[in-house]
Amino acid sequence: MASAPLGMARAAPTGQTLLTCVADRGSAAHPWPRHPELLRGEHCARSLADLIHYLCTLHGRYPGVIDHASLRAVDPASRGWFAQATYAFAGERAYLARLAVAAGPVPSTPGAAGTDSTVLAQRHALDMLAQSERNGCALGASLALVLDWAHLREVLDAGARRFGVEPPPYTIAEPGPIADLADAYAGSPAVQRALLFGAEQILHQHHGLWDLLEARHQARAQG
Repeated sequence: MASAPLGMARAAPTGQTLLTCVADRGSAAHPWPRHPELLRGEHCARSLADLIHYLCTLHGRYPGVIDHASLRAVDPASRGWFAQATYAFAGERAYLARLAVAAGPVPSTPGAAGTDSTVLAQRHALDMLAQSERNGCALGASLALVLDWAHLREVLDAGARRFGVEPPPYTIAEPGPIADLADAYAGSPAVQRALLFGAEQILHQHHGLWDLLEARHQARAQG
């Protein structure tokens, strides 16, 4: 059964709604990250390199989503969380950079120019989301990014092992503390809506990236 839109999911606490949304609409719900052709197929090295390079475009530059959002944090609870998250994602950017070097250049693919422009537009959308003036939006985007990154990391780490890079630990995505922070922050329906909207938009962009990566793989296979 399809999950209800976030605008209708008001009965559950904010944190639980956030976790459910990440599970139902994030990278874990897309078929391509688990597809054998991506992980073990004939062209998997090129497809994993695709993932690495396009994630570099979305999240490999400073300042990123979490860095922008941290500048809008004023309450002690979210400021403390952002201090940990910005430090953790500095490490993730360094990891992406190592992977990009190990994976080599972006694989040539028919229609690559269109893909590049789409991912750059996604990057712009993420930057705007993280700098939103709507109270709760940037925090929701950051929380969803940290949670969904754990699922992205499963594929990144598979690529790392293929390209001879040792994956570092990723320990910031504990769902309990993140759900607790979302519950504590969403003190009004308006803030709850903004927080969940920010989360949903991050997941929408990640889902779109997986669609693009799958399409690029198919274009290379047919070529």
